[in-house]
Amino acid sequence: MKLRVATWNINSVRIRTEQIARFVAEHAPDVICLQEIKCRDGEFPTGAFAEMGLPHVAIKGQKGWHGVATVSRLPIGAGPVLDLCKRGEAREVSAIVAGVEIHNFYIPAGGDTPDRELNPKFDHKLDFFDRLAVRMAARDPKAPLLVTGDLNVAPGEHDVWNHRYMSRIVSHTPVEVEAMKTLQASLGFVDLVREAIPDPEKLFSWWSYRAADFRASGRGLRLDHLWASPGLAEKSTRAARVHDDVRAWERPSDHAPVSVDLDI
Repeated sequence: MKLRVATWNINSVRIRTEQIARFVAEHAPDVICLQEIKCRDGEFPTGAFAEMGLPHVAIKGQKGWHGVATVSRLPIGAGPVLDLCKRGEAREVSAIVAGVEIHNFYIPAGGDTPDRELNPKFDHKLDFFDRLAVRMAARDPKAPLLVTGDLNVAPGEHDVWNHRYMSRIVSHTPVEVEAMKTLQASLGFVDLVREAIPDPEKLFSWWSYRAADFRASGRGLRLDHLWASPGLAEKSTRAARVHDDVRAWERPSDHAPVSVDLDI
């Protein structure tokens, strides 16, 4: 069975419902993991998603900020609640689809100053990574598990437009990259996108709104990820894609969708 899973920081689901419908019509994902839905549970446009052929929904909403939702063509079972955000924000939701446990995260961006003592937002970000790594280390690596979402770290030098410059900027600083490596090593996660599109190809999923032409600017970051547990990775054939054409649509999110195909 082939399962196509996409992750997309949508930057307000109600504003971009029509864009999601277009993406679904063109690329037929079975599951979409959305971040920054920016609405409460009851405000989520479930009817519109049912019309798209994605009637099954797991939501963790919040008024005006954050919020995550996983929508699916296939039935969704309840996944474990990890409760990782020490501020109680809506940054995680889990679901089980076709036997795969899918964890959808919107990890904090971390503010501007890469110092845990001087910047509570940066401490919050690293605390989230720390807690998640501990929880994943206790899991069975043979179990089919997918960690995905806007993880807000571009880990490799080819995941940023300028490695030397960005090493001083939150999202690519050495301490964040190390936190992400610790998380990846906690269960031996496979970075499905980089496995399919290996270094040294530059690969981005986010571009600032400040650039009038994001392609001409070329100043992107790969912040959106799909990782498989060893048990899921070894049994799957994979194709992956960053749908950067979506970033060029009218009034887009600053993130593009990223998708993988799992043959499970």
